[in-house]
Amino acid sequence: MDDDKPVIEQMTDAVAAAATTTTEAAKTAVKKVRKAAKKVAKKVSPAKKKKAKKSGKKAGKKSAKKAKKAPKKYPKKKKKAKKSKR
Repeated sequence: MDDDKPVIEQMTDAVAAAATTTTEAAKTAVKKVRKAAKKVAKKVSPAKKKKAKKSGKKAGKKSAKKAKKAPKKYPKKKKKAKKSKR
């Protein structure tokens, strides 16, 4: 500690320095996390696109099968309303 500076100034300088170092550390951590996330996204996204294409084909086949089955279903009969007693 410097004897020339008052204690209050020394404390404010120390607190300010601590604040700047923590903000810098947080920024660097965020940058590293973003880079890692981008790498993971690049690895994962091509696989998802391939799966999406395959599932699209399967969904098309399933909907075609459902469309064929639809006309075979019979319409439901409506129930007659009961007369209320007075």
